[in-house]
Amino acid sequence: MNRRAFARLATVPIAVRAARAREMASGLPETSTRPGSIKLGNQHWSDDASLRVLAALGVNHICSALPSAKLDENWSVEGLVKLRERVESFGIRLDAVPLPMSSVYITRVENPAILLGKSPERDHEIDKICKMIRNCGEAGIPMVKYNLTILGVVRSEPTPGRGGAKYSSFRFASAKQDPPLTEAGPVSADEMWERITYLLERIVPVAEEAKVRLACHPNDPGMPEQEGFRGVHCVLGSVAGLKRFIDIHPSPYHGINFCQGTVCEMLSDPNREIHEVIRYFGSRKKIFNVHFRNIRGGFLDFQETFPDAGDVDMPAALRTYKEIGYDGMLMPDHVPAIEGDTGGRQAFAFAFGYIRGLLDAVPA
Repeated sequence: MNRRAFARLATVPIAVRAARAREMASGLPETSTRPGSIKLGNQHWSDDASLRVLAALGVNHICSALPSAKLDENWSVEGLVKLRERVESFGIRLDAVPLPMSSVYITRVENPAILLGKSPERDHEIDKICKMIRNCGEAGIPMVKYNLTILGVVRSEPTPGRGGAKYSSFRFASAKQDPPLTEAGPVSADEMWERITYLLERIVPVAEEAKVRLACHPNDPGMPEQEGFRGVHCVLGSVAGLKRFIDIHPSPYHGINFCQGTVCEMLSDPNREIHEVIRYFGSRKKIFNVHFRNIRGGFLDFQETFPDAGDVDMPAALRTYKEIGYDGMLMPDHVPAIEGDTGGRQAFAFAFGYIRGLLDAVPA
């Protein structure tokens, strides 16, 4: 969006500014990809210094960092418009923001009562989430992403990778379940589904009204269906569970932050099976965002590799996304740890370049 466009928007009420921002979606001509194409995206940084680097690397669509862990001025319509306009000033589109429902262990999560099933506390937390969704709609932000996890991301010890890098890994047989229960205590599959359904019944209608898509990340990793892990049944850690999830409240605004790496972790033969999973959710328009990550191994025993070093044929996976008409962001989410690479910036730069190369090389 050019300076004149910003000036015009600044003179009208915020709700109108949001509507006009949508209408002027073509106002980033030098950096936007062609209509209907997949976008190279990012979800980790939205400070000014990082936005300059992302713009230079050709990453022109992002999910921002968390505006705030609580409902404060950063989640106001004015605060969200300010965030969006700051991102756009770098020639980058703000396609999503994360809700304070993250992929961390339950004692660190921002709104724990929702998944602990505690009323009336969860009702108060859900009311705040609904306000955030409404404000995103008014601010012209079309999507939010979130997690529904008690365990957070679970891993065992890192394993050696290419060039001495360390790969984040999980081996169920050697994973520590200590203590044997989380602070949530035993949580059955039925209890998890009740808590998830309770939330969706309240936030999906709000998302429909606000025209904001809700992108939920799967549980990472999948766990044995009967055993669970530390007493928790991870119902969003299987393809069957994700299918049930999208059917709970059918809506074009209810879908998945499709982490290809996490979904591959649910499969016994990821390279063969991932395509039908992409087709299932993609044909139903339930893939709202893609974490384009590769792994080596499969269910209950895997390593997170560099994108070109895993078992999954990534060009073939990209062709499948194009086949089903996906046109959202494709982004790295986790990268291997390289010695001296603070914050994984070098590894992420490699991943951005790899994805950009595939987007250019793989025909529509």
